[in-house]
Amino acid sequence: MNIIYNILIGLFKSLMPIVGLLSPKLKLFVTGRKTVFDTLQTNITKGDHILWFHCASLGEYEQGVPVMQQLKAKHPNYKLLVTFFSPSGYEVKKNSELADIIVYLPIDTKGNAKRFLQLVQPELAVFVKYEFWPNYLKTLNKNKVPTVFISTTFRKDQMFFKWYGGFMRNVLGTIDHFFVQDRVSKELIEKAGFTNVTLSGDTRFDRVSHQIEMDNHVDFIAEFINDRLCIVIGSSWPEDEEVFVDYINEAPENVCFIIAPHEIKRSKTEDLQQKLKKKTVTYSDMTTTALKDQQVFILDTVGYLSRAYSYGDIAYVGGAMGTSGLHNILEPATFGIPIIIGDNFDKFREAKQLQKLAGLFSISNKDEFIEVISKLVDNNKFREKTGMISGHFINSNTGATDMISTYLNEKLTTNSLS
Repeated sequence: MNIIYNILIGLFKSLMPIVGLLSPKLKLFVTGRKTVFDTLQTNITKGDHILWFHCASLGEYEQGVPVMQQLKAKHPNYKLLVTFFSPSGYEVKKNSELADIIVYLPIDTKGNAKRFLQLVQPELAVFVKYEFWPNYLKTLNKNKVPTVFISTTFRKDQMFFKWYGGFMRNVLGTIDHFFVQDRVSKELIEKAGFTNVTLSGDTRFDRVSHQIEMDNHVDFIAEFINDRLCIVIGSSWPEDEEVFVDYINEAPENVCFIIAPHEIKRSKTEDLQQKLKKKTVTYSDMTTTALKDQQVFILDTVGYLSRAYSYGDIAYVGGAMGTSGLHNILEPATFGIPIIIGDNFDKFREAKQLQKLAGLFSISNKDEFIEVISKLVDNNKFREKTGMISGHFINSNTGATDMISTYLNEKLTTNSLS
């Protein structure tokens, strides 16, 4: 199986120039990897102490941030290297000030893994949630670099737990420790013969819990809301619009809406505006409009959604009405507001947990949306009770960052003394 894997990954590497022609995103995937080794050679010098965090994409990066921050504060003499697999993570965070070096992870061939680790020589490697790359993990193990997975989840349908999954189970054997999100994951990996596992929870709860302590004030949002009940619609897709547009068009005047589409394109924003009968303003055009006279505000920009949730009384989070994947429900939950989502969220553990607690509602069509949202708008006590459940859900699941950071700090201290 090891031979087959290396043949396939080598074949993929050789086909990458062709893959890059298929779409703009794949072009970024390919071209972004061409300068990785040059970047590493330029930014790493002999004697540097390197902490390496690998994140598949943006979501994993956000999970890793609290741990990165604590390690950087504790070990300021270390350089932080962050690698991404996906353009959707790298392109958004390539200029982040948190890390000293940010690059794509070269494809997992034996040659790439050897060259990468010779250049980096990390004293600690942390993989956030997923991405078990065999050649990197085996090379890390060979070089005796402590390797830890954090905020990890396992499912029984993964190859690790199948009769034919011996190759990938051997890969798990190269890892020093697993910090997993839930008891199911812990039981699965222990059943597979591994005892180096700790049930820590998800660092995202720590990440979002700090948001409430920040200055979330935004002048133009406060001006727009003007003491009205506010419904924030975050990361919406066209299939989400089919659910909420009718309600907006019939909503009472004392209810206002902030919509943050997932895709920020002028054509899509204009399509949405044409569907809406209420007075609507976009971020791009707000300087020419009296905001308090508008009922719908479309955030056709980035960077404001988290703070917009702090003004919300109710949140609808997009992605689960289609197949694109449910977006972050923890951001609105931390502000203690009720949450509505679509019905395609089986792989999102936190959504299922919050639904069981009655802090989140799942709908499958616009009639169900109207029924749920109307109850939340009309019944203050019901809305407040549901919001309190969401806020408590966040507060009761924090602590993973401290647990993980304590372990990693001990690893770094032990290595520095050896």
